[in-house]
Amino acid sequence: QVQLVESGGGSVQAGGSLKLSCVASGFTFSRCGMAWYRQPPGEVRELVSIIDKEGDTKYIESVRGRFTISRDNPKNTVELQMFNLRTEDTAVYTCATNCRELLHQYFWGQGTQVTVSS
Repeated sequence: QVQLVESGGGSVQAGGSLKLSCVASGFTFSRCGMAWYRQPPGEVRELVSIIDKEGDTKYIESVRGRFTISRDNPKNTVELQMFNLRTEDTAVYTCATNCRELLHQYFWGQGTQVTVSS
């Protein structure tokens, strides 16, 4: 079955950095686009960044220039490198996949908490 397992979250001071990882299994990772979402406390889940199977990336404006999404197909892993973190980045970060092989059904990991303090 499809599994997505995030890691790398934690607590950091504003201006610090974290690198999140998501290890995928149960599907052909290299043929699927991947995404990072986040859900701040009391808010809806929002898209942060996507990387398609070709490696092309997109970011929401608030993280562009600070976050970098990447993938390592041999390791079935997608990462989100986050620099210059802000308190507004505090959220549960979740990776997701949605591709043809999976009939465009969304699959989500459990998420990893990122807390940014002043």
